[in-house]
Amino acid sequence: MSSSVMNRRVALQRVDTTDSAPSTASNSMAASPNDTPRQSPSSTSLSSLGSTDDIDLQKVNGKMLDTYGNEFKLPDFTIKEIRDAIPAHCYQRSAVRGLAYVARDVASLATVFYLFHNFVTPENIPSTSIRGALWALYTVVQGLFATGVWVLAHECGHQSFSPSKTLNDTVGWVCHSALLVPYFSWKISHGKHHKATGHLERDMVFVPKTREQYASKFGYYVHEVSELAEETPIVTAATLIGQQLGGWLYYLTSNITGHNKHERQPEGRGKGKQNGMFGGVNHFNPSSPLYEAKDEKLILLSDIGLAITLSVLFTIGAKYGIANLTVWYILPYLWVNHWLVAITFLQHTDPSLPHYEPQAWTYTRGAAATIDREFGFIGRHLLHGIIETHVLHHYVSTIPFYNADEASEAIKKVMGEHYRSDVEGGSIGFLKSIWKSARWCQWIEPSEGTVGEAKGVLFYRNRNGHGVPPQKLTVPTAQS
Repeated sequence: MSSSVMNRRVALQRVDTTDSAPSTASNSMAASPNDTPRQSPSSTSLSSLGSTDDIDLQKVNGKMLDTYGNEFKLPDFTIKEIRDAIPAHCYQRSAVRGLAYVARDVASLATVFYLFHNFVTPENIPSTSIRGALWALYTVVQGLFATGVWVLAHECGHQSFSPSKTLNDTVGWVCHSALLVPYFSWKISHGKHHKATGHLERDMVFVPKTREQYASKFGYYVHEVSELAEETPIVTAATLIGQQLGGWLYYLTSNITGHNKHERQPEGRGKGKQNGMFGGVNHFNPSSPLYEAKDEKLILLSDIGLAITLSVLFTIGAKYGIANLTVWYILPYLWVNHWLVAITFLQHTDPSLPHYEPQAWTYTRGAAATIDREFGFIGRHLLHGIIETHVLHHYVSTIPFYNADEASEAIKKVMGEHYRSDVEGGSIGFLKSIWKSARWCQWIEPSEGTVGEAKGVLFYRNRNGHGVPPQKLTVPTAQS
């Protein structure tokens, strides 16, 4: 077990240090260190007071506890320290190497299709059940190779594929369009996710429900949540099945799991719009509040890419039949969606991770609110390390994946015990974490007894008896 793996019985020790300035009404909209000056330590927040002040911040703000019961202390390192720790050659991008990986993955897809199409036939394998099992295996394998292509297009979107923006966007648009992903549309919203990771009012993906939102969803008062019976495993399973099968498409069409503060869109595009089907917030409409007016042509170009792919698929279906199209493309496509949702869910959902109210958020804190996991050979070779080096990716997204392992090792020295990973069980452990996170991470709330800045740091709680129990709130009394 990695020393950074969280265990509900073994408390993690984290470095007790200060943090960079929390966000305010003005700097909460800041993007990233690439876009704005690096923030200096706050001179006003309690978290900025050094040890020489001899003030016990725990007594002042209260103790912050993650879901495991481990005490949480805010990170203090800076982006400059992170960047300086990474060897210079890790930043170097190679177009030739990037294109070679694309060629490898596309060749793998073509080879698997050729072998199955020509050899898994009634003439060679008379047994229908065996052929069916082999073609089922085909959909899984093709789904993994296609997810690898998806990851390479993701690299293009972050400009870590090569030094050429034109090449990056061309390759990314072609690869993502082939997988029915609106390349530029998703690239823009994903960039905003990176600029606001862990920010409850600005993050773009897997923003957890607060206790109030969770109670409202199920028709309870906030104080009743701590008294709810355990969620039955069958409900958890049904929720996960829906998430893994349709979560990606639902996100693209309705911005589900993204923030819902669209009225703040500076151009007024978010007025009257909200997340949900037909709410006006999606990745296909150029007037969506996810984008600015300057993005409209790129959104349309993304839509054109999808239209081309859908036309090709329609032609294939008309010529070879819907059954063949389903096996050749649709089922592998659903596997890609499954892996994408699982990877993203587990990168940002874990009992050890905090989320921040605007007044407590900084870019440095938010980027640390991610976790690395381990998916063995599949993760490191077929999926290009997107699972194993995600913490680094949130600090420096322009480092190519083939240099990410070395860079990750370098930043661990700066992050210390603020770096999080869960590598227990390897690939099987990764899959088990999907269930665990669903059972442990149902809503977020402040740690009991916290005040001030610490009250703006929220952690997962659940109704299933796992980890730190939710706060017991008093029943509100009517005011006369």
